[in-house]
Amino acid sequence: MNVAHEPAELPEARRAAAVGTFDGVHRGHLRVIDAARAAGLRTAVVTFDPHPRAVLGGRVELLATLERRLELLEAAAVEDVLVLRFDEQLAALGATEFAEQMLRGIGAEVVAAGETFRFGRGREGDLSALAELGFDVRRVPLVENVSSSRIRELVHAGETERAAVLLGRPPEVEGIVVHGDGRGRALGFPTANLAVPPGLLVPPDGVYAGWTRDRPAAISIGTNPQFDGVERRVEAHLLDFDGDLYDQRLVVEVWSWVREQRRFDSVDDLVAAIGVDVERTREASRPA
Repeated sequence: MNVAHEPAELPEARRAAAVGTFDGVHRGHLRVIDAARAAGLRTAVVTFDPHPRAVLGGRVELLATLERRLELLEAAAVEDVLVLRFDEQLAALGATEFAEQMLRGIGAEVVAAGETFRFGRGREGDLSALAELGFDVRRVPLVENVSSSRIRELVHAGETERAAVLLGRPPEVEGIVVHGDGRGRALGFPTANLAVPPGLLVPPDGVYAGWTRDRPAAISIGTNPQFDGVERRVEAHLLDFDGDLYDQRLVVEVWSWVREQRRFDSVDDLVAAIGVDVERTREASRPA
């Protein structure tokens, strides 16, 4: 998959472009990509980073990093991606300027987007404006109740299984594995401590069943109340794994809720509870 940050970086081709932020690359996004692909031209995605809402004064917690978004787009068989840096300069482009420079600039003849897609300075442009400029517009109806905002709400509430239905896969957390306090190993349950990128959405505190590196993982999110912790951490205990993951990037699927984070009467009670967490994780199923 070709990834470019300027239209001129992509080789000349006749393209059908799917346009949007594509945070999470959920089921609705995939429908837009499929609509572009159906045109029979080279399939491209035009997307933005950082999230436009964050630049325009809003706050947004992302479902996926840009790196993960690109991996998911590649898995969806997208051939080319134009990642546009969303800044004040791009936000100031009029709708016609944006269409001519960024869409016509990559050879887009067909443009697919969700039916509510807006673009250009002050969100002045819509799909009708693109059609007036001569693009073959593929207007994609929204998938009922499927949106990045709704998925964020569900993940915020810890409803990871419901979020998975809208995403088309389980929600994820990711980060680089860094050194922690070593308590997990001392207790017999070593964990990979993730340095989660700023701005990435993390489910509420608790213990979850999940999956990473082709094996089940018991995931702890919280401040480690047993040891009076104050820093919120994401730690994954990979079942039946004994290896070094330090400095490696780990993408962890969060499948289902196991229990709340709490302080136990003794460390022995904590160890027993973790043992139950592991067994429940081993028995967990990936959300459909």
